Amino acid sequence: MYRRATSSIRVDEGLVLRPASKPHIPEIIEAFEETWPDVIRAMPWINPDNEIKPQIEDFIGDTERKGRTGLLHHWIMIRPWDGYVIGLIGFDRVTRSHRATWNLGYWVRSSEQRHGYARRSIDAALGWLGQVGELIVEVKVDPNNTAGSKTVLRTVRKWKGERHVSGDSAITVAGVRTMHECHLIQVAPGSTPL
Repeated sequence: MYRRATSSIRVDEGLVLRPASKPHIPEIIEAFEETWPDVIRAMPWINPDNEIKPQIEDFIGDTERKGRTGLLHHWIMIRPWDGYVIGLIGFDRVTRSHRATWNLGYWVRSSEQRHGYARRSIDAALGWLGQVGELIVEVKVDPNNTAGSKTVLRTVRKWKGERHVSGDSAITVAGVRTMHECHLIQVAPGSTPL
């Protein structure tokens, strides 16, 4: 297993990925609340019956610590000219395919959707992760999430990934279990999307 600390990624002139950290918690909560309840699909561990702020604070604190040691990688999508938080993207180790090392997840705040932020962030994060060695990334999507499915299928095609039916699994989001489709993408040094 290759490990390195999470570092900033300059995607382009309109988007920067910064390691998730405590100073950004108020803006993350603002973006989360704007995107409620759809955002819960990207963060199924959130318990909507409990206060959101402490759950996000714990998540960011854990992510920040583990990001420094390379155990997790989560970034805040930021508009560089004004520091506006657009969303989150990250990799964790919760995989179900038995082939992947990492699981990719992301969300974009409601007001910034349909501007290519997810697509550009995914490509940049996959490229960054692949710099350290050859590995497989799992991407799960709820087939009822039309926009998410479209983004995932586009990413899988672009990165020459594959559908992995045996990795499909039911994920509980806000008390509702939904079958999520699994896709695998291999990244490696020098690999870039088509």
